[in-house]
Amino acid sequence: MGFFYKTLNMSIPENTNTSHSFTNNLIRESSPYLLQHAHNPVNWHPWGEEALLKAKIEDKLLLVSIGYAACHWCHVMEHECFEDEAVAGFMNENFVAVKVDREERPDVDQVYMNAVQLIAGNGGWPLNVICLPDGRPVYGGTYFPKERWIAMLEQVLDFVKKNPVEAEQQAKSLTEGIRGSEMIRENKEEAEFTMDELASVFSNWKKGIDFISGGLHHAPKFPLPVGYEFLLHYHFLSGDADALLAVTTTLDKMAGGGICDQLGGGFSRYSTDALWKVPHFEKMLYDNAQLVSLYSKAFQLTKNLCYQAVVYETTGLVKRELTSAEGAFYSSLDADSEGEEGRFYVWKFDELKRILNEDAGLLMDYYSLTEEGNWENGNNILYKPVPDKEMAELFGMPEEELMHRIRKAKKLLFEERSKRIRPALDDKILASWNALMLKGYVDAYRAFDDEDFLRSAVSNAEFILQNLKHDDHRLDRNFKNGRSSINGFLDDYAFTIDAFIDLYQATFDEKWLLEAQQLTAYALPHFYDERSGMFYYTSDLDPALVARKMEISDNVIPSANSAMAKNLFVLGRLFFNDDYLEKSKRMLNNVQQDTFRGGAYYANWDILMAWFASDPYEVVIAGGDCLSKRREFDKHYLPNVFLCGGKEESNLAILKGRFVEGHTTIYTCRDKVCKIPVSRVAEAMEQILAMGSFRFP
Repeated sequence: MGFFYKTLNMSIPENTNTSHSFTNNLIRESSPYLLQHAHNPVNWHPWGEEALLKAKIEDKLLLVSIGYAACHWCHVMEHECFEDEAVAGFMNENFVAVKVDREERPDVDQVYMNAVQLIAGNGGWPLNVICLPDGRPVYGGTYFPKERWIAMLEQVLDFVKKNPVEAEQQAKSLTEGIRGSEMIRENKEEAEFTMDELASVFSNWKKGIDFISGGLHHAPKFPLPVGYEFLLHYHFLSGDADALLAVTTTLDKMAGGGICDQLGGGFSRYSTDALWKVPHFEKMLYDNAQLVSLYSKAFQLTKNLCYQAVVYETTGLVKRELTSAEGAFYSSLDADSEGEEGRFYVWKFDELKRILNEDAGLLMDYYSLTEEGNWENGNNILYKPVPDKEMAELFGMPEEELMHRIRKAKKLLFEERSKRIRPALDDKILASWNALMLKGYVDAYRAFDDEDFLRSAVSNAEFILQNLKHDDHRLDRNFKNGRSSINGFLDDYAFTIDAFIDLYQATFDEKWLLEAQQLTAYALPHFYDERSGMFYYTSDLDPALVARKMEISDNVIPSANSAMAKNLFVLGRLFFNDDYLEKSKRMLNNVQQDTFRGGAYYANWDILMAWFASDPYEVVIAGGDCLSKRREFDKHYLPNVFLCGGKEESNLAILKGRFVEGHTTIYTCRDKVCKIPVSRVAEAMEQILAMGSFRFP
């Protein structure tokens, strides 16, 4: 250990807290997840050239352990294995141990997640991989209890020492598999996207939808917000009632489920059961950001006041617990508190009786709570399976009275819960996740015309420009304690560009559209692969990993490539840039066959296909009253309309020649062809209807 610190200048800082028995190199990191392990007896190192060099110099296997701060099973494995001095001693003697925050370094996580999926057929976190000194994986898995962990390490160590040729072949095969997964070769067939193809996408997807409880027909259930954004879009274009039913059933069941914090607002990462009842209790910024967007858009279409309440409660959580003084957004809240998963959120029967007095019985029935507990260990999760109207009928009281009493009871429980020890906060700031929340606030503003939402959005956008963006338009990935340490990945660019485009449409401030254009111009030379027409996830400025990956399929967060393809489409339309449009079409064509069987995992691509299949409209609003007319448009759900405008002449090509002194004029355009200008929003809507291909409710 001493040799390494002296040789590679990795000495522990002198100001380290000496009250701890152990301190390792993670103490210098800013990631809360890495700092959680900074006092383990394991000699952890952060990912980087120094750790790889140490493995090569000492001819030791590299042990890469990946997780995130809010991960329950990461905490369990730390306690069982990494805090154990005997286990740590074995690891230190035989391996160079590296800890990785998957949220800061998704590029590293992608590589080794692929390796474990190739080995075991599935993956998850914590993710643990044994590699040769050059970083090529040999074996890996997810959570290991102590006995299995030691046994696995001994077996892999013995295998590599006794079978170096076979170990080299294993590493070579795994690395080739990693390099081949999600790598796209160009589809040279002519691109054609139609409503019939969208219908085929939904027809295949529909088979897996749970129309009773929402989501898909299996557990666990993840929100997958972009999937329901596409289904909203498809319903709007086609009128398919089942597409809308899939969305509303899911949103209704989630809003009443345990996955939604019924007292404090916001959503947990997923439900462990098929009814959305029992959550995995960590709250991630990216989920809540996208769900704010989804519920806002669903409100625009349905006018369901429940969806409005969800948006306000979720943004309330974000403002209260996940927002910095500078207007940035933190990453997550832990699943655990006081060493137990969900302890902060659950209730014992006696607690409820003591706090609520005469309303205890009412709340118990409303939230399906029981004396013995509706979950494990006598605990109750607040979970509402019956709609308010039906519940009021069961109680024999007006719905307004029921809701008044429920709100009163919830307030008492929230105040009592606030006295508990809170789940830990991961206060690192990530560019891509901040952009998702920025977009969530913009979408909420457009749906509800609440200036507080816009102020939060603009504040965050300014934070990104001032702290994460460089003069050459390069983005940083992370920010904490006044500094950044990681170069931006493709999703940081893709989601920031998308958010800035959306912010422009909500404000008509051209600054945001030009910033989006400049970020795109930077991303193309540093991430774009001319041979395939797709984008790499990592910049050409970054040190090479064992594989340079492309992120193609959508998941709980849309893929970086699908987001970039959509950005190129929108910017191509607004800037009259045919090269951007051609690149977007080429990208979609490369994955088109996957969209037919990919369901929610190609949903963002499907939204792009919908734009190609049903040509969008550019609505230009030029004149002093442009913002109030923009508000009228935003009362409607218009997924195929791109808004642009301003109060005075502009250099933007789409706005040139549109201004008439003393008047506010609306131009309804489609692919550079515009209808006769009108002055009222209702007239513009009629023009859009007359041009065909979708309907307004």
